[in-house]
Amino acid sequence: MSHQSIIITIGDELLIGQTIDTNSAWIAQQLNHIGINVKRRIAVADERSAIVTALDESIPQAALILLTGGLGPTADDITKPLLSEYFDSRLVVNETVLQHVKQIFTKRNRPFLERNLKQAEVPESCKVLFNRLGTAPGMWFEKDGCIIISLPGVPFEMQTIMTEEALPRLKERLAGNHIIHKTLIVAGVGESFIADKIEDIETALPPHIHLAYLPTPGYVKLRLTTEGEDKAALQAEVDIRAELISQRLGNIVAAAEDLLPEEILARLMEEHRLSLSLAESCTGGYLANRITNIPGSSSFFKGSIVSYDNEVKETLLKVPKAILETVGAVSEETVTQMAEEVRSIMRTDIALSISGILGPGGGSAEKPVGTVWMAIAGKRRTVSRKCHFFYDRLRNKEQATNTALDMIRLFIQEELGL
Repeated sequence: MSHQSIIITIGDELLIGQTIDTNSAWIAQQLNHIGINVKRRIAVADERSAIVTALDESIPQAALILLTGGLGPTADDITKPLLSEYFDSRLVVNETVLQHVKQIFTKRNRPFLERNLKQAEVPESCKVLFNRLGTAPGMWFEKDGCIIISLPGVPFEMQTIMTEEALPRLKERLAGNHIIHKTLIVAGVGESFIADKIEDIETALPPHIHLAYLPTPGYVKLRLTTEGEDKAALQAEVDIRAELISQRLGNIVAAAEDLLPEEILARLMEEHRLSLSLAESCTGGYLANRITNIPGSSSFFKGSIVSYDNEVKETLLKVPKAILETVGAVSEETVTQMAEEVRSIMRTDIALSISGILGPGGGSAEKPVGTVWMAIAGKRRTVSRKCHFFYDRLRNKEQATNTALDMIRLFIQEELGL
């Protein structure tokens, strides 16, 4: 069995929703890579009793506890003095940390204040985890067979300490187990459809392999998980089951690893040296944003015309006024012209267009909210598709974008006979 861990995040800002807890997700991923399971994530206020209670309850249940937050120089940062008292220690100045803090203030041309001296204070009983990028060091304690690590809440500082200081030590102390994940990205269908198609495969899974369904607007992640000591054997078992599922589901499996739709598309475009352009209406440039979030996307993506207003569709993309006045902007005729014209303008191998009604208003009996038309123009043909989405405006935009990205993938695979 894997070692169990608990993550405790400290901060009122987390509890009132002012700050989103991204630290826990990142920490959990890193711990999984070295065979440590996270059994619980706890958020507590900047209150002494809340932190103490969380520690008292967690230490008997885990081999590892990770705390983030509350290590700054201001009065509301109470974690360090609390931990010093909790572990029957006293705060002392660490000379290495002190010199580092002074160097940081000198480089930033800022005065070194008395309160900044407190950043160099650490409980005498802890092992100091050096913070190369900030003034608050990490701290390593041990009690009753449990390792307790306290880290700053600033994400880039926390990640640096974890990567350079904590994880190498944890690998040595808590090694021996492997957690294997294998993820399939299934696009364009829902959980129920997938479950029906692979029911016999799922039923035949051995007890030590677990299948999870993780739905997202437009696609579902299927994650196979197992753990144990023989990494190669476990990986082989999981890969065999993943291949069975992939063969059963066919081309709706967009990828056999945990990738975003835009990452899947980017790999395909780069592999086959294809170029892409977009003509967006209802997504307002979101498709282009998602694609350009991928490093290296300039190798295949030429650009997007955001034709949100009908006048732009008419003047830039040459959609005839008669079409806009009869069948409307959300129609097969409109998106077909948009796709073919933007492909011509940008001289790309492929172009996608999209126009729809995302809500909450603007719908009709003929075209209800959630109606979206898409078209793809290639060298030999143009194909179109009508979709119906049923959520709020932002989720409809997300699902439309994911659907469009996968539509391009399928178009390429059909064109190339993949």
